[in-house]
Amino acid sequence: MENKKAIKLIDKIVADLDKTGINKDSLIVDLKELREFALEEQIPLIVKVLRFTYEHIEENESFLIPIPDDEPIEEEEGVSADTSEVKDPVESLKYLISLTKSHKNKTNIADLREYRDALMAF
Repeated sequence: MENKKAIKLIDKIVADLDKTGINKDSLIVDLKELREFALEEQIPLIVKVLRFTYEHIEENESFLIPIPDDEPIEEEEGVSADTSEVKDPVESLKYLISLTKSHKNKTNIADLREYRDALMAF
């Protein structure tokens, strides 16, 4: 994202995750605010991923989506949302939030799409 307030909010979210872990109430407020910045900048992928993320946290009281693999995924019958692979929900969520900083990076876009698909399939 290009907005300086959005970048500060991303840094705040990551710092809060380091300090307190997934504090559902304040985290959801911050994610909704970050989503507003993505709406202003017209970045539909980030808008959708952030909405799916806070809805997922509201529903599950945690973030149960693993960090995407580095290796390309072969197309199978959709994306598997296997929660047994989630070793650290906080690390996965921190990674997802950090991806939103550089949305023009091809690797970040690919990982954001994987998160989107995993959240949709969950």
